[in-house]
Amino acid sequence: METSDIFDGLLQNLKVGDSSTTVASRRDEITKALNKDFRSKDSCTDYRLMVGSYGRHTAIKGISDLDIIFILPPEMRSNYDGDTGPRRVLNRVRDDLASRYPSTEVGVDQCVVRVRFTNSAFKFEVQPAFENSDGSFDYPDTVAEGWKLTKPREEISATRECNNRTSTNMRHLARMARAWRNANGVIMGGLLIDTLVHRFFSKTDAYDAAGTGSIDFMARDFFEYLKNEPDQDYYLALGSNQRVKVKARFQSKATKAYNRCLEAIENEGKAAANKKWREVFGTSVPLAASKASQAFKDTEQFIEDQYPVDIAESVTIDCEVTQDGWRPTKLREMLRTGALLKADKSLKFMVTACTVQRPYTLKWKVLNRGPEAERRDMVRGQILDSSTPNMLVERSDFKGDHVVDCYVVKHGIVVARDRVNVPVSNTSVRSASVS
Repeated sequence: METSDIFDGLLQNLKVGDSSTTVASRRDEITKALNKDFRSKDSCTDYRLMVGSYGRHTAIKGISDLDIIFILPPEMRSNYDGDTGPRRVLNRVRDDLASRYPSTEVGVDQCVVRVRFTNSAFKFEVQPAFENSDGSFDYPDTVAEGWKLTKPREEISATRECNNRTSTNMRHLARMARAWRNANGVIMGGLLIDTLVHRFFSKTDAYDAAGTGSIDFMARDFFEYLKNEPDQDYYLALGSNQRVKVKARFQSKATKAYNRCLEAIENEGKAAANKKWREVFGTSVPLAASKASQAFKDTEQFIEDQYPVDIAESVTIDCEVTQDGWRPTKLREMLRTGALLKADKSLKFMVTACTVQRPYTLKWKVLNRGPEAERRDMVRGQILDSSTPNMLVERSDFKGDHVVDCYVVKHGIVVARDRVNVPVSNTSVRSASVS
């Protein structure tokens, strides 16, 4: 498959798609309900602004958070002065939307009113705000008990300008970076992604007119830029120069992505290139047509086919390795010290850290890789439930370099994921019965 075909397919598969019609309908309904109360206007869809990734047109398929600013009537500003003002205006918005959607979960969350629709995979975060003369907004914060400043129009404008200058490559790369985040569990918000993409294009004009046939090099250079970024607590957002928090280090995963880009480019035109691009950007990368028959059944399932993926939280898994007569050992410690994982070991994969608030559901995938797994027709790769709460129990069986994935599903969306490699010496991984 040609490079241009790979990335044409990737970018097409990342489009928000049909859900945009539903988003527009929900947006208008929310705005009408608020204008009816705050302005005594029926069926009025004015006085709102879509912000965030959707408003900057850098969102991808599977987006779960939709941000909308509802512009409050300026004559009401004095009504919401004082420490209680932020809470009162948010409560009023909450009550309006709860009345409009009586069977929907509606609640205040510090700066927004969250509307989580039960029949869709996305939620709206509605932020009431007063517009200032320069186009910025003052929004309520119930923790600070005051009003804070935001400048989304400047961020939207900076995105548009950069996108026009780079022949749409700014938005292409921003969407690809989101696909990388979701496929590899990178904890990075949408505004930080767009800011880093913007900074990347400010340092080079090599891709200002590049087509999809050169996107492989653009991706390589972007991840090289990311991996070499120094650790810092925040960046200044594109356009607004407001602080954007760095939630977690991204350099090590960017390094892995960079190396996979190098391997994919080296194998251009071969099926191996598609495989490497899928490791970077996930299942939105189209598969290469298979020319050879295979002796094993490809039973691998993909979480993206079962749930929307929108990574916003972190989860860490490890594995307790036990054998009769031996003290249990953690797999990550074995990998660190170079100890070999051999035959007939009991493997208990478990969550060791998770930032997602309960309740949530865990899903797992065990994928056996290598010639022995294929010869025995035991590639596996199905999406599994936990064997016991928060745990997956397996046993090592035959040789191969295998992986175990864990997915945290909250409100029907995969919000965190982690992977642990299981490099088994003369063994592999098979399911274990659990009493």
